[in-house]
Amino acid sequence: MLAGSLPSRVYRPQATAPVPTVVYLHGGGWVAGDLDTHDVHARTLCRDLDAVVVSVDYRLAPEHRFPAAVEDAYAALTWVAQHVDAFGDDPARLAVAGDSAGATLSAVCAQQAHADGLPLAAQLLVYPSTDMGGAYPSRTENGEGYFLTTTELHWFFEQYLGVVPSYHAFAAFGADPRVAPLRAKGLSGLAPAVVATAEYDPLRDEGDAYAEALRRAGVRVEHRRFGGLVHGFYGMAHISPAAGEATAWIHAALKRLLG
Repeated sequence: MLAGSLPSRVYRPQATAPVPTVVYLHGGGWVAGDLDTHDVHARTLCRDLDAVVVSVDYRLAPEHRFPAAVEDAYAALTWVAQHVDAFGDDPARLAVAGDSAGATLSAVCAQQAHADGLPLAAQLLVYPSTDMGGAYPSRTENGEGYFLTTTELHWFFEQYLGVVPSYHAFAAFGADPRVAPLRAKGLSGLAPAVVATAEYDPLRDEGDAYAEALRRAGVRVEHRRFGGLVHGFYGMAHISPAAGEATAWIHAALKRLLG
């Protein structure tokens, strides 16, 4: 259970309220990352969307293992929803967004929000992990040499869950939708989603699978797999024109959902 307050940073656009409010959850494998490592992500979101962005610094593993990050992320989202007048001041345009581990947390938050009757206008999922225990070709095809390796991925899972990745570990945790949102029993009624994946990413296929599962459930989905890019491209616009173009598409898609 969440104890105490969570560090956060609020980014405000030049536009005057009411504007959308986006709760942003950083990546880093549930182990790394903070408000500073993802400052450029939040700033760019704020600028491109003309939205208030609330970047949240949730508890990290291995000191705080699952479900600490999930509890923190959802507590932050519900708190912002209850105080939206202090942020974008438009309860009809509240969204949750994240990259990598933060995208997984965002997907979990969107599912829990729907279950609790908390309306969300959109969810942004940039290369999420959606099915830890799944066997996907991209885990092998992109397992080495493309920034995030499959070995590193399993190490992050181990730190987060407190168990060495194995058949038995995934049997214990992999069916929990708070760990593997793709395994949720039902996805209908969830907030419209933007899902972005990268061609050379071990997580590519499960991100694509989640976008397709949402679409089959009747959820509005804007999905694109970006060719030639690796895990981590979001936030690399300053060094990669292709990453900049991908980020621009992602933000434009989210802006369309927010209206």
